[in-house]
Amino acid sequence: MNTPTEPPSYYENLVQAWLQQLGIPETFTQILATSIICSVIVLFAIVATYIFRKVFLPQLIAWVESSSYKWDDALINNSFLQKASWFIPVMIISLSLDAFIDQEATAYILLKRITMSGFVVVAVLTLTSPLNAVNDIHKLLRKSRRHHLQAYVDAGKIILYALGAIFITSIFTGKSPWGIFSILGGLTAVTMLIFKDSILGFVASIQLTSTNMVQVGDWIEMPQYGADGDVIAMTIHSIRVQNWDKTVTTIPTHALVSSSFKNWRGMSESGGRRIKRAINIDINSITFCNDEMLERFGKYSLIQNYITKKSEEIAADNKHSSADTAILINGRRQTNIGVFRAYIAEYLKNHQNVHKDMTFLVRQLPPKEHGLPIEIYVFSNDIAWANYEAIQADIFDHLLAAAPEFDLRPFQNPTGFDMRSLGSRD
Repeated sequence: MNTPTEPPSYYENLVQAWLQQLGIPETFTQILATSIICSVIVLFAIVATYIFRKVFLPQLIAWVESSSYKWDDALINNSFLQKASWFIPVMIISLSLDAFIDQEATAYILLKRITMSGFVVVAVLTLTSPLNAVNDIHKLLRKSRRHHLQAYVDAGKIILYALGAIFITSIFTGKSPWGIFSILGGLTAVTMLIFKDSILGFVASIQLTSTNMVQVGDWIEMPQYGADGDVIAMTIHSIRVQNWDKTVTTIPTHALVSSSFKNWRGMSESGGRRIKRAINIDINSITFCNDEMLERFGKYSLIQNYITKKSEEIAADNKHSSADTAILINGRRQTNIGVFRAYIAEYLKNHQNVHKDMTFLVRQLPPKEHGLPIEIYVFSNDIAWANYEAIQADIFDHLLAAAPEFDLRPFQNPTGFDMRSLGSRD
């Protein structure tokens, strides 16, 4: 903007002469002249920026959004054009300083350095938008939650901020950026200490991504951090987990690598959710089955075939061994607990919400002070929490009510009602 016939000092001298005509002392005219010129430059930059952002920028954004491409929408959503528009006032101020302020003046040197720093700040902020846009585009294109770029984007931002700080330092100190790099290289230990968390987080993010340990959307449990819920965000510094009570727990990223946690993704991907629960049977109610009991049990549709086949098998075996079946303990006999186990297995096999292709087990556990545990170890075919709890409750509602039909008593410690019942009998 400089012209050969009108150097920058010409405009300052012109303003100074005008101020002197107004009666202002000559000692103040230079400072006032520089201040007035700078104010006019800043005002012009503000007006030009306002016009661009209010008139031209909305039209440019509308034109970009109307295109059939999706990647440019990601740039708009991350305010790329809005941030880039700040180059306009910085550029106007920079060119105006060259045109209207004496380049030998101290004020020019200071203002020019501030303006150059402004270029660096705007450039860094603008370049973060494409990084965020790349991450958003990758989220749209990826076929699996396993791969994500958030850690790399965060690392890129840290590098941009570090470079920006180095260039700003170079501008104000007048030293080469490479000299500052060499100084930082000599202060490696201090740098490592300052950026320890960022370095640990970045390395942990790479490990989590490469080993597929955790993904956004996974249900994880980490009791030492009070986390039990879905992963809603992963960054280089932290993992955010929304717990089932809707609170949010923030976990350092490196903690997932250095500490243990439980990931329920395998359950979600398998399509089945484990039911592992036992019914405690009062041992005093366990007995051999007599003919009357077997006849009664044989009327239960789920185990009719079981009772028939088992009776034939036991009769043949006792006949072969010549056992004196008049005595209960001789030979083989069915027990009400054994028939009940067979009933549980058949009931679960015919249950529409029990997964038939996953582990299916009905077993006895060692007897304890609370009776004989009959454990059910199966998987529901609905993994939604509320549905799973309803399925599990329905199963045990039925089995607890069915146990007395086999002359079995579910165990529970005596209650006040039991004590009052005993008293009333006396």
